[in-house]
Amino acid sequence: MEAPLTPPVPLTALTADRELGLRLLAGPAEADVYGVHASEMADPSPYLLGGELLLTAGAGLAAAGPAPAQYVARLVRAGVGAVGFGVTPVHETVPPALVEACGRYGLPLVEVPPGTPFTAVGRAVWRLMAEARTRELRRVTEAQQSLASAAARPHPVAAVLSRLAASLNGWAALLPPPPAPPVPRDDTGAGAAGAGDEAGVGPGEGVREALAGLAARVAAGGVATATDTLGGTHLAAYAVGGGRVLALATPARAPGDHTIASVAAVLLTLLTASRPAGDEAASLTRLLLDGDPAGALSPGPWYAVHARGGGDPRALAAALGTVLLDPRGDGVRLLTDREPAPQPGWRLGVSAPAAPAGLGTAGAQARRALERAEAARTPLARHAEPGLAGLVGQAEARAHAEALLGPLSPALRDTLRGWLAHHGSWDRTAAALGVHRNTVRQRIARAAGLLGADLDDPDTRMELWFALRHAPGPEPTDRP
Repeated sequence: MEAPLTPPVPLTALTADRELGLRLLAGPAEADVYGVHASEMADPSPYLLGGELLLTAGAGLAAAGPAPAQYVARLVRAGVGAVGFGVTPVHETVPPALVEACGRYGLPLVEVPPGTPFTAVGRAVWRLMAEARTRELRRVTEAQQSLASAAARPHPVAAVLSRLAASLNGWAALLPPPPAPPVPRDDTGAGAAGAGDEAGVGPGEGVREALAGLAARVAAGGVATATDTLGGTHLAAYAVGGGRVLALATPARAPGDHTIASVAAVLLTLLTASRPAGDEAASLTRLLLDGDPAGALSPGPWYAVHARGGGDPRALAAALGTVLLDPRGDGVRLLTDREPAPQPGWRLGVSAPAAPAGLGTAGAQARRALERAEAARTPLARHAEPGLAGLVGQAEARAHAEALLGPLSPALRDTLRGWLAHHGSWDRTAAALGVHRNTVRQRIARAAGLLGADLDDPDTRMELWFALRHAPGPEPTDRP
């Protein structure tokens, strides 16, 4: 089981601790704390990641220091979560000007009484984080068990969706594959899913439209998952197989939600798997491109071909030496064990040679290659660039990287890049960056919070590494 990242600590949990005796003086009571930092500097912002509870006795606010308004403005720009001001020995009371500035800037300010050491506040924060992590792990474990039990019920697809919606306190739906020419189907399985498989309170049309866009990205085969937010609603789509997509809409996103949804996606993939019916070549081609064809083909190598033109698809298939074709609208998907050559009246996108188990990736390569062939107006384009970078164009990859990494500062990007390059090792990353290992931990936790991502999930790590390699700025020198 993947372990979720530690959730933040609500400031209200600290002010409710009677042993600490913290008292809110200004700013909103609702705030999230991602760590603790103590500093008496007049400007500690260069050493802050954002989200900290900054503890200070106000030595930097002495007569020679900055005005409280300037001090608070710097902290707000640095993204500080809250300020804890310790009275005595520097100040007998919290300076009224500081209270006024925090109220004006909306920065929570709590008074730390003389009998409460700063270390006690820090220990309370780490203890609450550990307790939150334990609760999240327990929630994920219980959700996994309930999903497995639901999959064994008489109507497993509906039961899994219902259990998932309840676990995430949201809406879950299994969307059917995109429209395709009708072919015979084997609908005798107990888990067969239809267009109306959903559970939970249905979202509005705007959310449904946004989810449809995410589902189209996932169903196309380029990515396994996709996420977005719309008006405070968190959206997610997971590939289920056969073009089906698990769609989620939730009011919040906890660190363990991705793990729970991934388990549900695997169960739904198993429950909705079907066999090709009859001798229809299109059905067989769909199985080979979207499913697990390892046992249905010779070792190959095989080529996936995406084609567009005005000719006869069967004649094209015959010219390429195959009967495995799937006409789709104005395009055709094919599989062949012969290296394709240009064909009159057609534009072709050809994948790299692949074994049967790699045909899902080959299909994405062929689709991208066809896009390049049409853009360059050439009769045939082949997949040339190896790895994930070959699945998307450079401009699209850069745009995706900027959209995904937008919330992160350059320092957080560098730390995340180094952490991924060193396989999540705190010590090796700290040594490479020349910082303390706790600084690395705080930065990674902050990055996870800003991205709303589960960095323990290998899919998430892969996508972030891909984005970091295509984001503007220095290229990483190491590969994870």
